Amino acid sequence: MASRVDTVRAFNRFYTQQIGVLGEHLLESAFSLAEMRALYELAHRDALTASDLGRDLGLDAGYLSRILRRFETRGLIGRSPSAADGRQHVLRLTRKGRAAFEPLEARARDEVAALLGQLAGPEQRQVVDAMGTIARLLGAPRAEADRAAPYLLRTHQPGDMGWIVHRHGAIYAREWGYNAEFEALVARICADFLDRFEPAGERCWIAERNGDIVGSVFVVRKSKTVAKLRLLLVEPQARGLGIGRRLVDECIRFARHAGYRRLTLWTQSDLGAARRLYQQAGFRCVHKKSHHRFGRTDLVAETWDLTLSAPRS
Repeated sequence: MASRVDTVRAFNRFYTQQIGVLGEHLLESAFSLAEMRALYELAHRDALTASDLGRDLGLDAGYLSRILRRFETRGLIGRSPSAADGRQHVLRLTRKGRAAFEPLEARARDEVAALLGQLAGPEQRQVVDAMGTIARLLGAPRAEADRAAPYLLRTHQPGDMGWIVHRHGAIYAREWGYNAEFEALVARICADFLDRFEPAGERCWIAERNGDIVGSVFVVRKSKTVAKLRLLLVEPQARGLGIGRRLVDECIRFARHAGYRRLTLWTQSDLGAARRLYQQAGFRCVHKKSHHRFGRTDLVAETWDLTLSAPRS
């Protein structure tokens, strides 16, 4: 047992150094590790109370209270009475709070991506699977383990377009009653992407979890200054993990750094979950039109736009 304890402690020392949590502040920011964890939970969860946050992060109530007071003093969070319990207040990130958190979140993702990027695909999968095994065997609550289950984003590989066409066709038929006309449209979009692919201004992301593809999205060029977000999809079993939001965020970040001034997309009014993601990301609906396609007679097509600011230097 003693040698096993030593091995675990050695791994802890190695990994904390790898991910840079030994310093007073995380990611060379003004925030400690505990503060960044609190900001992360507030950015990714709705209707969160201080009690919820303290319980889920395992933080002492007094320590958490001091963190939240600092956040409030800096204008990073707001409070509103809980509809479920009048004695509690729901916490939320303010616009200023999101502006402070999102660049750090992007940097953290980039650093982990760079760490995994040193490894080949199969080795990346081994690392991610091993982390999931550790969390599961050391007793992470199932709901928390499922919510935090690791996933990877990668660029497209041979065979991915076939998966995208197949899953769009199957899922939209089952959930929304779309016919083969929609599947044909997806196939044309995928074929055009491969035929005309411009790496500097276009990208396809594939989300993988436990070795399986669970999501996809595209950024394609519409003009020199306008890009289109297309074919956002998350498998039903992977919804609620933040994958859809992450895919949209990656599209926005890529489009901004590629020099586009506007990111646009085309969707349908009844796709509520996707529309909420777009709205939360800052897109606004700029046009609506009724149409009769994909085997449906009651569709309302919507165009959503996001104005992109220049990337920060």
